[in-house]
Amino acid sequence: MTQLQPNLPPESTWSAIVRLLRWDKPEGRLILMIPALWAVVLASQGRPSWILIGVIVLGALATSAAGCVVNDLWDRDIDPQVERTKLRPLASRALSVKVGVGVMLAAFACAAGLALFLNWTTFVLCVAAVPVIVLYPAMKRVFPVPQLVLAIAWGFAVLISWSMVTCAGEPALNFRCLGQPTWLLWGATLLWTLGFDTVYAMSDREDDRRIGVKSSALFFGRYVTHAVGLFYVATALVLGKLGWVMQLGWAFWVSLALATIGWLWQYWALNQVDIPRSRYNFCFRQNVWMGGLLLLGMIIGIQA
Repeated sequence: MTQLQPNLPPESTWSAIVRLLRWDKPEGRLILMIPALWAVVLASQGRPSWILIGVIVLGALATSAAGCVVNDLWDRDIDPQVERTKLRPLASRALSVKVGVGVMLAAFACAAGLALFLNWTTFVLCVAAVPVIVLYPAMKRVFPVPQLVLAIAWGFAVLISWSMVTCAGEPALNFRCLGQPTWLLWGATLLWTLGFDTVYAMSDREDDRRIGVKSSALFFGRYVTHAVGLFYVATALVLGKLGWVMQLGWAFWVSLALATIGWLWQYWALNQVDIPRSRYNFCFRQNVWMGGLLLLGMIIGIQA
């Protein structure tokens, strides 16, 4: 049964919309933007135009905003039963479904407006990403590892951004402009996303189990921390392969070593007894910093 939240303090509509878009929590926007920036830096050999970077940043903001609203529309009757999400605007009824749908359509329209100026291959990839974004929240009801669907959605950030550089000027659809480095970065992004989003889901295990929502944190059971460790190690190995293929310089390898140390620390920290819920969110936010560190390593390393 839906549990509405009574006696909430008054909030303006615009403030509620900001929370609906998660603009009050920049970590989630940045962690989507980072793989897209990885891709554009590597595809352009470290020399992306500022216009291209601007399009990617705006596109990531619009797409992640649309995805957040879609998620909250799907989960508006589930979120009130979860401690972490019960005060979200649609869950608490601070905003109506009608307003939520309007905001979602506006966000998708902004993303579509940017996509219209891209090459044909990139445009097709943008269109292909939409069903994944829209259906991801439903996967929590039917698919045992919905985080894999989210990881695929994250992977589109790599393909779209890389194709904006290497497929530019192509008059027709041509996926051959996406080579081995593209797919290595795509694979690393999928594995990384599976790792950090499984950690994120670990804080909701009790609520998800009670409600009947599926997640990778429940699917892996008592082996969940080992699964996260394997995802992180695999991420580091694939990124190492990428660095070798692209002959990246010392800065990339230093950043990869530091990120790997961070991931190993997380594996150790998550295996401690009676850890507080706040540690899961800390590990998630830490991945934003590690992703940014890797971006810096790529920027310097590809020019070395």
